[in-house]
Amino acid sequence: MARMYSRKRGKAGSTRPSKVVTQPWIRYKGEEIEKLIIKLYKSGNSISVIGMILRDTYGIPSVRFITKKRIAKILKANGLIPKLPEDITALVKKDIKLVKHLDSNKKDMTVWRGLIITESKINKLAKYYKREGFLPQDWKFDRKTAKLLIE
Repeated sequence: MARMYSRKRGKAGSTRPSKVVTQPWIRYKGEEIEKLIIKLYKSGNSISVIGMILRDTYGIPSVRFITKKRIAKILKANGLIPKLPEDITALVKKDIKLVKHLDSNKKDMTVWRGLIITESKINKLAKYYKREGFLPQDWKFDRKTAKLLIE
């Protein structure tokens, strides 16, 4: 299937094994992994970076297989979940960067189109997160307040 905003096709990716088997070479238990996640989050890492650190440094292929919970659920149980989900935060940062570029380059129509696409992605994600209960129902994307939220 093609991408939504470009005419390119997606890249092939690796698939996880269908059997959920805890590998014998993993030496960490569920409680230890939860403590590691909390420690890494408090040191300023995002959820996706925590997953990569656990995979690359500690040799934990999947937190979900061992703890039966996702990283975000573990953080939420400990009261550490961020206000905005990570993917919306990244898109808001991109939106702010595009607006800043557009202020100095008024005739750059490619950036103008990218700004429209980024805003629609933010609104689509916000609709999903409102439906799932991660965002309040009255949350609305606004560039002026977004700068304050991110910084």
